[in-house]
Amino acid sequence: MLRQCLPRVRPASRLFSTASILRQQTPKQFKTATSLAEVEGIENLVGPGAKTGTVPTDLEQATGLERYELLGKLEGIEVFDETPLEAVRKGTMKDPILVDSYDDYRYVGCTGVPADSHNIEWLKPTTEKNARCWECGSVYKLNFLGSGKPHHH
Repeated sequence: MLRQCLPRVRPASRLFSTASILRQQTPKQFKTATSLAEVEGIENLVGPGAKTGTVPTDLEQATGLERYELLGKLEGIEVFDETPLEAVRKGTMKDPILVDSYDDYRYVGCTGVPADSHNIEWLKPTTEKNARCWECGSVYKLNFLGSGKPHHH
């Protein structure tokens, strides 16, 4: 009964479709970087993938920063600075411990002064605000190294 009461609706027709335009354009081809010297941008940091019927290796399937790190390790270069922060002094508001970062924030694990004097406390200094440890009072300040341009991930 309800079906008979409703007016028949015609399917909508598209007045403009981009599908034909997209079919005419050839997709942009990027060369996959196989060494750090070949990395020109994020487009080169896409792995080639595995060959048909095989399981991909880490390097074949890695993309982005993971691929950048693996390419560096193959060349014996540590691309990310993983050295611990200085733990010989306590940072103060006048003389905080500087933490380098290419982003506008960074997570810092404080274990006290001297090192390992308390459980790890995770802090987040930003470009606008320093971070102070609740346990020992040590202060950490972000040393921004980035360009300030927006990044696309």
